[in-house]
Amino acid sequence: MKRFVVILVGLSLLAACAAPAASPTTAPGGAVTITLAAYSTPREAFGKIIPLFQADWKAKTGQDVTVDESYQGSGAQSRAVVGGLEADVVALSLQPDMDRIATAGLITHDWQAGPTKGIVSDSVVAFAVRKGNPKNIHDWADLAQPGLDVLTPNAATSGGAMWNMLALYGAALRGQAPNVTANDQPAAQTFLESVLRNVSVMDKDARSSITNFEAGVGDVAITYENEVLLGQQRGQDYELVIPHSTILIETPVAVVDTYVDKHGTRAVAEGFVSFLFTPAAQQVFAQYGFRSIDAGVAQSTAGQFAAVADQFTIDQFGGWTKAVADVFGDSGIYTLAIAAAQSQ
Repeated sequence: MKRFVVILVGLSLLAACAAPAASPTTAPGGAVTITLAAYSTPREAFGKIIPLFQADWKAKTGQDVTVDESYQGSGAQSRAVVGGLEADVVALSLQPDMDRIATAGLITHDWQAGPTKGIVSDSVVAFAVRKGNPKNIHDWADLAQPGLDVLTPNAATSGGAMWNMLALYGAALRGQAPNVTANDQPAAQTFLESVLRNVSVMDKDARSSITNFEAGVGDVAITYENEVLLGQQRGQDYELVIPHSTILIETPVAVVDTYVDKHGTRAVAEGFVSFLFTPAAQQVFAQYGFRSIDAGVAQSTAGQFAAVADQFTIDQFGGWTKAVADVFGDSGIYTLAIAAAQSQ
């Protein structure tokens, strides 16, 4: 039996350690500090976007802005904010993590009211494989081959992991897995379990998972397309594989109303979120491997992204509320499949 390792960090510790609770953030002379709590993968993109925003805001208002940054798995980040991490802005990897903060009464506006419904960037679920693709991995079916060592993060803490499992299960439901006809839920669940039996390590977030792969662990990592593209930019020699059928990853951003009002930072926090949708910021997201939600930027950068033969969205599962219950609930498809895989 393959040893199955799940890497977890205590959620109470994450809430306490991700960043200090914010204190008054407007300093003498008009300088202001805001806290950004984000999921792990866009760290580099934000590292370039934030200085652009600071310069833009300074030119418009004369005000200096400091952005304190916190990065961890989306689910863990969402729980940390609910648990007391006083973030002014949250950038997470999926809607349910944003909804958790709204349900707690911290986001009180309709964060999905804009033309993109709060989505600031896109990606797709893809594979990172070793140079030369020695295991001949081209699609989901190949992940079930005996003896393969698969990496994917932990769905308890990582939004990326939830996207991965929805992509895998959804592709099977669309008839894109061996011995699975379209809409055959039991067969799709069986296929999901067969892949999960090959998973050896579940890291706490998508960035930790790809870093583990870069360290030589595993034959293939299920991950965000942008993580593979970023690794290649940094000189990693692994290869990107886009499966025939995969899900569109849509990542949201929002101001946290309770905390910006407490800190007196609403204007700058809203300005920062608005800036993320500008062509300048969207160009940076594209530079770091994200598929832009700006039509002009998407058109100008289309050549850097591979086509997806059969792309689907969360609507495949009836939306997020239904997907969370049906797939990740106590008796959900993934919950049962991972339990069965770990017991073997």
